[in-house]
Amino acid sequence: MDLVETLRLASYAAGALGGALLFVETFQLPSYVEYDTDFGSYSVQLNPQEASEYTWIGRIGFLLVALAFAGLFVAVFL
Repeated sequence: MDLVETLRLASYAAGALGGALLFVETFQLPSYVEYDTDFGSYSVQLNPQEASEYTWIGRIGFLLVALAFAGLFVAVFL
């Protein structure tokens, strides 16, 4: 295989993996939201210094999707 086809296939793979990680990220609760099973309700305890909305799964997914778009963009011009 030539370089362009290899780059294109690697970009597709990175995009698919990144999309799957982002799919998993959509089901994560933010760190400041807690679910109480006894009452069946959510509670929000917001402390701005400790709040994190995204996990490392989502961050890696975002990065892989961005790299996939960049790889496909470069492959077009090669």
